[in-house]
Amino acid sequence: MTSCSLSLNSTSPDHTAQLAQDLAPELGDGDVILLEGDVGAGKTHFARALIQHLMAHAEDVPSPTFTLVQTYPAAGTDIWHADLYRLTSTSEIEELGLIDAFETDICLVEWPDRLGPLSPVQALMLHVTNGDTDDTRMIRASWTDPRWDEKLKVWQP
Repeated sequence: MTSCSLSLNSTSPDHTAQLAQDLAPELGDGDVILLEGDVGAGKTHFARALIQHLMAHAEDVPSPTFTLVQTYPAAGTDIWHADLYRLTSTSEIEELGLIDAFETDICLVEWPDRLGPLSPVQALMLHVTNGDTDDTRMIRASWTDPRWDEKLKVWQP
């Protein structure tokens, strides 16, 4: 499998949200996005904008830090938003039902390092880091599954 990557410079929180909204319509069942980065880097902000864009009706999208997983209905599918920061073993992940959702729904996973060997190979990895100023972010996308080649054309000039 060929490894591909793309780097984006987000100039503001609104720009980060726009990147998420641009990608949202490209997603479908079985698409998994792994969001990696430090606390406060913008993982939840990206996930929230993507989820809200796919929902038929505006709804609050809280961080799943304490609930671990939040699910949202979207056109013909469900969206799973997981924050695995507080988990300590892969058996806890299996209990959440997240592994099955990787095959059937759209999944956004924060702190994907907690997945260990359960990390789906078809996933898109987004590594979000702080930029040179408070509002800027660097987003590095990496993937091996060729389905992302077409989906990520929305981010290419």
